[in-house]
Amino acid sequence: MNAQLTSSTTRHPARERRDADGMAVASFLLGLPGLLVLNLVLGPCAIALACTALAKGTQRRGRALLGLALGIADLVILVVTTVANDGVLWQF
Repeated sequence: MNAQLTSSTTRHPARERRDADGMAVASFLLGLPGLLVLNLVLGPCAIALACTALAKGTQRRGRALLGLALGIADLVILVVTTVANDGVLWQF
């Protein structure tokens, strides 16, 4: 019984690293289309995934940093377009 509990609660570094690598790629893939559409949603998601991947020690550090930069750029584009349009996000 104790062997089952300890085996299910032990950490698997390979699985955690693979998850962190997936988060790094996902942050890049969410930040890229966020430059054009849904930057209010995709930007913060890309930032959160990139920060989590970096905290978990991803091997794809460059991809995570690029996802972080794209997420920040998404929010900057949102602010610039909002200011340029006098506070209107989308004009119909």
